[in-house]
Parts: sequence; C-alpha cells; structure tokens
Amino acid sequence: MTSSYEKFKKLIEEVKYLSPFELKDKLISLATDHEMKGVEIFLNAGRGNPNWTASTPRDAFFTLGHFAVSETKRVWNDGDLAGMPEKEGIADRFEDYCLTHKKAPGLNLLMEIVKYGIEKYKFDPDAWLFELVDGIIGDNYPVPDRMLIHIEKVVHDYLIREMGGVISENPTHDLFAVEGGTAAMCYIFDSLMANHLLEKESNIALMVPIFTPYLEIPHLSRYEFNVTEIHASKLDKDGRHSWQYPKEELDKLADSNIKLLCVVNPSNPPSVAIDDESMDYIKNIVKEKNPNLMIVTDDVYGTFTNNFKSFMVTIPYNTLGVYSFSKYFGVTGWRLGVIALSKENIFNKLISELPKEAKDDLIDRYSSLTTNPEEITFIDRIVADSRQVALNHTAGLSTPQQVQMAIFSMFALLDSNDTYKQQTKDICFRRKKMVYNNLTGLPMKEKDPYSASYYNEYDMLVWARLSYGEEFAQYLQKNRDPLEFLFELAEKYHIVLLNCGGFNGPKWSIRISFANLYDDQYAEIGKAINELFAQYAEDWKNSK
Repeated sequence: MTSSYEKFKKLIEEVKYLSPFELKDKLISLATDHEMKGVEIFLNAGRGNPNWTASTPRDAFFTLGHFAVSETKRVWNDGDLAGMPEKEGIADRFEDYCLTHKKAPGLNLLMEIVKYGIEKYKFDPDAWLFELVDGIIGDNYPVPDRMLIHIEKVVHDYLIREMGGVISENPTHDLFAVEGGTAAMCYIFDSLMANHLLEKESNIALMVPIFTPYLEIPHLSRYEFNVTEIHASKLDKDGRHSWQYPKEELDKLADSNIKLLCVVNPSNPPSVAIDDESMDYIKNIVKEKNPNLMIVTDDVYGTFTNNFKSFMVTIPYNTLGVYSFSKYFGVTGWRLGVIALSKENIFNKLISELPKEAKDDLIDRYSSLTTNPEEITFIDRIVADSRQVALNHTAGLSTPQQVQMAIFSMFALLDSNDTYKQQTKDICFRRKKMVYNNLTGLPMKEKDPYSASYYNEYDMLVWARLSYGEEFAQYLQKNRDPLEFLFELAEKYHIVLLNCGGFNGPKWSIRISFANLYDDQYAEIGKAINELFAQYAEDWKNSK
C-alpha cells in the first residue's frame, strides 16, 4: 500500500459516501491550504458554472429597464416616487425613445425583439410592449401565474427549436416559468406525489451516470422509491466509453411496473447526448411495452450538442421537459428555468384514470381554485403545488426574471447564423482539446457527434489499460483509491475535480468541467493529471 493512500485513508473513509458536490469542499480545503507555499490561485474545474456571459441581451434588458422607469415617471413623478406604467400608446412612446436614445446599449436587439413579436406573432404592439415594461418594473403579480402570455409564446419557440423540434403556428407545449432547473425538480417530484402519480416505494428508473440530486431525491423518506438504473455502459472498439446505452440496459424500461424515467440529456457528467438509435429504441419500448411511462428529461446542456433531439420532441406525449438557461447564457444567478409539458400528455390521462378515492382526495386538494378541480391540467397543478395550493394566487416566477428569459430566447431566435451558439461550443471543445493534448496514451475522440464537450469524464482504468495494460488497471483497483487521486491532485497541484462514482458512473472516473476556467488553465490541468497518473504507473512498476 502506498504512502499517499495511507496518508489519505482516514479522509477517504470519512467522505466516501458524500455527494461529489459535498466532497468538493474537502478538496477545495486541500487545494487552498497553500498560504505558506507561495501558491496564489487554485484551479477548480469541478464547477459547471460557465465563465462567459451573454452581454447583448443583458444590455437590451437594462435599456428596456431605463425606458420602463421613464414610463413610470411619465405617469407620476414625485422625487423618488413614481407611478405604474400605462398600456395605451406605449408602443409609440417606445419608438420615440429609440429615436432619442440611438446609442443605448442593446437597443438594436431590443427593437428587433419588439418588431419580431409584432410581425411574427401578430402581437398587439401596446400589449406586447406593456407586458415587457410592466414585467421589468415588477409592480404586479405574474398574471397568468404560470407564465406571462406573450413571453410564454416566444420562450416556447426558443425551447422547441433548441430541443430539436419544429416551430409550429400553434404552441405544442404549455410552459411554467420557474426558478431554475433545481426548482423544477422539486416542484415536479412534489406534484407527482401529491397527484398520486407516484406513491411511496413506487418503481422509477434513472439513466446513469446522472446529476447527483436525481440519485439522492428518490431515497428521501417522503419518497423511498425503488430505483432501477439504466447504465450507459456501451464501449467502442477500443474499449473506451461511448456513454451510450446497450439495448439490454434499455430493455429494463419494458417493465410496466416502472412508472417514471428520469434522464439528463446530454448526460452529466459524460456530457454526451443519447444517440438516435437509442432514442428510437426507447420510443418503441414505450409504445409497445410501457405506454404509461412518465419521462422527466433535464436538457440544460442540449444547446451544446449538434442536432440535439430531446425526449420532449421524440416522445412528447410521455415527457415532461426541464430546461435551465443557466449554462448557455451564463445566468446561474438569475435562476431562470422552465417546465414544459405537451398539451396532450400521459400525466393528464393517468390522473383521469385514478381510482375514486384518489380522485376525491385531489378534488378536495384543489377545490379552492375552481368549481371544477378535476379539470385542472397537471402543469397547472404543479403551479398550485409550488405554493402549497393555498398561495396559488401569488404563484409564478418574478416578472423581471420572465422578461430577461424572453430577451435571451429572442436573442437566440434572431441569431439566424447561430453565431453565439457556435462561440459557446467552440469554447468547450477548445478547452477539452487542451486537456487531451497533455494526456499521454489517451487521445481525444475527434468526431463524436453526440458530445456536448461541456464536461468530460475520464475513466482512469480505461486509460491504464490503453497505456500500460490490464496489469496496471488491476493494480489500481487493488492498491489505490480514486479519491486518493483527487486528494493528491488537490494537495500537490491545487486542482479540484469531481469523482464520477458519486454520479453512479464508473468508480475510477473523474469529471472535468470545461466551462469555468480560462483556456490556458486547462493545459495546466492536463499536465497535472498526466504527471500524477504517470507517478502512479511508476509506483506500480516499482512494486513489481
């Protein structure tokens, strides 16, 4: 047993059951314990928070805010006190504002957004401008509480396009604007339980590896679900992970006792989208073997993959979609997300087929909202449940957040050449390549049409076999620990990565985020990983 293993043995025992996101605090502590060592910074490539931001739509947002404040002062202006904006004539006043503020940041985008809404969607000019202005001022509750009317339409089209669908004249999905993807997860699981679509100890499936909360939530005492894992265990001809799903794994979904499937697509941590063959295979399983299967798909990384197709568009009837704006636009602090549900869906159908006792319970639960509570759609039930039903009248995402969401969506829709999208893809791919350029014996896969390259998962056992053979891989499994590698990387090189075993990925794999550091720093990370791995190989050779 090596000295480094003995050194970290106690710490490994302490943290081996922690989530990777809790483990990172220990790693950061090791990486930053360098005040006496002359090290100025440490490199935390464990975080998925991007270090880019979309500036032009933010400019448009704040310029809209200046116009909106001028509208409030037009109505009532008494020092620090102003009135509320008025709808009548606001479109004409906006045109005048644009003429007198031609150099305002983001004004051109803002004008295009307003024009697009009027010409593309036939919005009434005053109604469209007033929703944006009153929304950014934030002086009223969100009405409708699920999502503002005009904003829902533009966000809907952005979402459908980015998820691989075709924008139609009439919306295919209803949206609920929420406080990011995390809020969406909480609301969805709560409503599935409240509406008897899931009960304690229900059977659900997870496509793994997966974002750790999807692993942890099912085992909370209020749920205690029975979990079937669908493993992305497919290997290519070189014995490397493709992060796709063998048919024998996907066949588990044919079990009609499985009521819910949760998937992050593209995956986290591998950051690889489900390929077309597997999507078609799953679609057939659902159609022929498990037609009542409910699917929750979390597609936050979809914009980073070429020709991405979401379950939202391939199996819309069975799928509840979750999308967060956080990664693509660099807005984790804004908390912007949506829940999307097809207007015709399995969730409404299953509620209509509940036994009488469950139906009576739900009629009682939602009776304060309407005289026909049984007619409330599932997505509107999620809205009500998000505020414990009793506070449904104050439900909904803050209106300034909804306006920023709409501006981001329109910015992307108007970017006909996908210039911004290509920039974000190029950033991730370039950084990924810089790491691989410094890894001996582990070449980068140049052509992987399903890779988002937002993260990468490196299986060190695969690397060991490719570079040194099976004997070295067996040595690692018998004598070392993957957490030991991460601890040494943090202590010696001041670099923080995450362990993929905590995502229910291969135990000896580690995750690098390509989002949150500068390009040249990824070359340093690659060099450090390579050097430490080579040291492990040298220790193995010396032990023989």
